[in-house]
Amino acid sequence: MNTVTAPHATHATHATHAAQTLLAPIVLAPAALTRDFAKAMLKDVTPAMFARLAAPGGMTVQSNHPAWAFGHLSIYNCRVLELLGQPAGAAAVPAGFDELFKNGTPCQDDAKGTIYPTMEAVTSFYFAGFDAAVTAIKHASDAQLSEANPAEGRMKELFPTKGMVINFLMSTHHMIHLGQVSAWRRMQGLGSAM
Repeated sequence: MNTVTAPHATHATHATHAAQTLLAPIVLAPAALTRDFAKAMLKDVTPAMFARLAAPGGMTVQSNHPAWAFGHLSIYNCRVLELLGQPAGAAAVPAGFDELFKNGTPCQDDAKGTIYPTMEAVTSFYFAGFDAAVTAIKHASDAQLSEANPAEGRMKELFPTKGMVINFLMSTHHMIHLGQVSAWRRMQGLGSAM
């Protein structure tokens, strides 16, 4: 009797394990593209121009520069870890980042380099936090990703589950702001990064 039930139990264990990991790859595939695109957007960007508004033909354009875009995106990586019940670790938001980069803050021209952290500080934190979020997602079960989104209001309406909001935070949200960096690059005369 044990020889009949043991293979069945083993099969059930594998099936249960497989069922727990169906959703994470759906989030991870676009996240990998997002990370590659973010890295490409930094091609030929110098620390001196990182926090400057574009000024094609000498006319300043009020648009988001890389310092604000990467800084803004970086503060949401900890939200992914929080949703998955993980400590913030490398994604813990440094002092002052929320005040500079939270939703609704203005993107300021930082000609003297005194408003925003350095390019190295912002981009290092962005990628470290992004990678920490990816690692947490790799270990997330379908049960976790299917849990209700604890947010209220519009975010809850748009993304009813944790997996949905995490997918947004790891791909669409980034692509919105990285698209702004792409437009900034063209205004700065940097051309295509792809």
